Amino acid sequence: MNFTGLSPEAVPARMTGMLEANDAQPGRRDAYLPSPCIQNHAANLAFLPDGTLTCVWFGGTMEGMGDISIYMSRLRQGSDRWSKPEKMSDDQAKSEQNPLIFNAPDGRVWLLYTSQTSGDQDGAIVKCRISEDGGETFGPTRVLCDLPGTFVRQPIVVNGKGHWLLPTFRCVSLPGQRWSGDADTAGVLISGDQGRTWQMRDVPGSLGAVHMNILKSDNGNMVAFFRNRYSENVLSSSSTDDGQSWSAPEPVNLPNNNSSIQATMLEDRRIAMVYNHSNVATSDARRLSLYDEIEDGKAPEPAVMQPVGRKAVWGVPRAPLSLAVSSDGGKTFGRRIDLDTGDGYCLSNNSKDMVNREFSYPTIIEGPDGALHIAYTYYRRAIKYVRLPAKSAA
Repeated sequence: MNFTGLSPEAVPARMTGMLEANDAQPGRRDAYLPSPCIQNHAANLAFLPDGTLTCVWFGGTMEGMGDISIYMSRLRQGSDRWSKPEKMSDDQAKSEQNPLIFNAPDGRVWLLYTSQTSGDQDGAIVKCRISEDGGETFGPTRVLCDLPGTFVRQPIVVNGKGHWLLPTFRCVSLPGQRWSGDADTAGVLISGDQGRTWQMRDVPGSLGAVHMNILKSDNGNMVAFFRNRYSENVLSSSSTDDGQSWSAPEPVNLPNNNSSIQATMLEDRRIAMVYNHSNVATSDARRLSLYDEIEDGKAPEPAVMQPVGRKAVWGVPRAPLSLAVSSDGGKTFGRRIDLDTGDGYCLSNNSKDMVNREFSYPTIIEGPDGALHIAYTYYRRAIKYVRLPAKSAA
């Protein structure tokens, strides 16, 4: 199940949204979602109450720029084509990023995303829109959390007490420096009143642990997985009190390249994770920061890593894009299969000139029939969708 990526020039013509068979694996179907943007990134999948599969992501010219907005496309039941995307946000002064969809227990559908100025993630806040009609239309934009530096990426989880848990990461800039990810930590916003008010709970010992991804187990037990700013391993934490408190994150046996991961609890109680099987030990490629092209107005030079102190590691190739499965509650992962392979070049975010070649920011969800639905960034040019038949993770 190994695949070689398209040439960057070939991607735009494939962005029709049409599902196509992939001859390399029986039952697999792929699609490149339509978009009017030259850069598309950070997808999240969710089913609406009527069974429609939605994908939300952000698009524009380049991450961090003021024209970055949220988009949504839909795959209706029985359809073989993703719909023309709807623009869900449009604040030309802000870069609006990392959207997610939440189906609330009361039937409302929430759209959440971050909003920041340029590359200043330490000033980001969280905004939302709410649908009263099952996700067909959404109400006005409002601020969900105005604590500066609050970023989201992963879905809301409802615990056994009915509290909503929104995993966050706190973007912190060091004195006299622009944000670069060196001091980021994890936290959970908790709401006991259906999203009207929220309280932040920090995850202890979580320096460098971001993109917290919470999964429910049973009897109040939960497990969470994290992206690692220092590009070493996927990290894991646990809770025994319905997510009110968490253990300090510890590494699991999967590498991480300071890029997003996502996991889901399968119907058979195994955990399936999509991630990049690479880290700092597999490549010496480095860049100064995520937003160095915005800061300098030109492509970045390779970074010279400082020998003192822990710094976020940027630029490790974002490939291959892999699927791994755990049968022991997330303690260990095995049976890795690669969904897309290539060089994963990510020393530039430039989509206009087709410089970037990363596979990144995956999202995964299991359908009612056991099929696995996965979407991810393809060269920062497209959002690629993959549907794997039931038992693909067996």
